Amino acid sequence: MKYTPAKAAPASGNKPAPRATSGKVVARKSVPPGEIRIIGGQYKRTKLPVPDKPGLRPTPDRVRETLFNWLGQDLSGWRCIDVFAGTGALGFEAASRGAAAVLLCEQDAALVARLKALQLKLQATMVQVERGDGIALLRRQPPGSQQLVFLDPPFDSPLFESALKAAAQAVAEPGYVYLEAPKAWDDEALAAYGLKLHRSGKAGAVHFHLLVRAGA
Repeated sequence: MKYTPAKAAPASGNKPAPRATSGKVVARKSVPPGEIRIIGGQYKRTKLPVPDKPGLRPTPDRVRETLFNWLGQDLSGWRCIDVFAGTGALGFEAASRGAAAVLLCEQDAALVARLKALQLKLQATMVQVERGDGIALLRRQPPGSQQLVFLDPPFDSPLFESALKAAAQAVAEPGYVYLEAPKAWDDEALAAYGLKLHRSGKAGAVHFHLLVRAGA
């Protein structure tokens, strides 16, 4: 779930399955809810406010449930990064399931303040919040340092290609890149970034994908 202002420009994961699978879940609501909840792990049922901001698209409960079923629920020791953090639901879901380090990056100052307040409320010491350019932050990560990279750029932005390229160098092998997009990405399109499709689904007009490095 991400928001970009109008003027803003060591552990191992689960090994990928040998072939891609797909699924469909219930569609998003067109109007964001006032709040959503963490759906699993130690912070289960924690409320996350969803302010009424243009471009802020909460990832629905059913999509998050599907994603973490794919990942196996237990993320103990994983290093995760969400470079379009928005309300932080994806990152806090990862922290709730045992991730050792979760880095959240967001450009909007008000959303950053909310993320930091939630981190303090939960005493989630594994979560770090930064304000700034998420893709630039992702590029600065050591190669292969992340078990899970969350990518959900604003749908009307030109950031998908640069985000995928940065994610491909930052993600470990085995490791995963989660992508939400207004279109489906297939292996042919992903090959240019050194990634391939592991699993995918569709919720209304939103396509969500779990990707792995092409050599995995």
